[in-house]
Amino acid sequence: MSRRPVERESAIPHPRETSLLFGHHEAEAALLAAYRSGRIPHAWLIGGPQGIGKATLAYRMARFVLAHGQPLAAAVQAADDLAVDADHPVARQVAASSHGGLLTLERTANDRGVMRTVITVDETRETIGFFGSTAAAEGWRVCIVDTVDELNPNAANALLKILEEPPQRSLFLLVSHAPARVLATIQSRCRKLRLRQLATDDVIGAAAAAADLDPNDPALREAAEASEGSVARALTLLGGDALKLQQRTAALLAKLPQVDPRELHTLGDSLGTSDRVALAAFIDGIDRWIAERLHVDEANANQNLPRLARLAEVWEKIVRAARDTETYNLERKPLVFSVFGWLADATR
Repeated sequence: MSRRPVERESAIPHPRETSLLFGHHEAEAALLAAYRSGRIPHAWLIGGPQGIGKATLAYRMARFVLAHGQPLAAAVQAADDLAVDADHPVARQVAASSHGGLLTLERTANDRGVMRTVITVDETRETIGFFGSTAAAEGWRVCIVDTVDELNPNAANALLKILEEPPQRSLFLLVSHAPARVLATIQSRCRKLRLRQLATDDVIGAAAAAADLDPNDPALREAAEASEGSVARALTLLGGDALKLQQRTAALLAKLPQVDPRELHTLGDSLGTSDRVALAAFIDGIDRWIAERLHVDEANANQNLPRLARLAEVWEKIVRAARDTETYNLERKPLVFSVFGWLADATR
């Protein structure tokens, strides 16, 4: 029942192919303890910043449950972590997206081969047939949603219906970069597991393992130190130009709501016309800035609800615009002007 998702355009292995987990030992221990108890919650919301290993942990948990279907078995009770040998049949099937007990929901390409901007309701409704099938009746059925942030409203409601009446021996692992923005009714049906930013050494280890890099490379350490605990961000910043671009973006963000058109022209030129790394570095810088503002405002949510709503709405517009720009290989400069125009309006 597992669908093969569109491959990520990167040299970094997909989380379903990644066996190593760096950091997050407490989170892994919490999942293992819950499973060993025989009373594991049926749904988990795994939240934290982008690129820190949330999906890697979700796939690690899925492999363990599918490989060890009896929580009270001696092997489970004696386990120190969620590791499953790469040569285990379950590990090979998960890596090949061919395990009948695992369903993954993530953005896919449409009929024209263009990556969708959301996870659709039709895809989400696959969970109904998946959990209603008898193929895995004797074992566990696991659904990974990567990410729940990308469900469109109808898809979120379709998932909610399954979460409200979960079948026996079912496990939902919902990955989210912004768990506070997930539909409240979905949040209420999940055990929340918050992952922290990785330490610099963990970022270096994970990035080196993911991209076959030398962990002693000074450039890798510099990128890791600037990554704020995100492996994905470190790999994006590994090129010096990307790091400089983020620094330039941060300088312009610090001046909001004031905007200098000349500086925006310069920033737009630095993004080039088809450089995906540069575009990713720009959007990542915007993401970090908005996340920081939302975190500050959440401390006084009652007074700042309008501001929170404006920033959240702007971020959704930016994500859609960035995806369209990348998908259709559009000029980057209009995106830069749009992004700073929206942010200037939202911060006045």
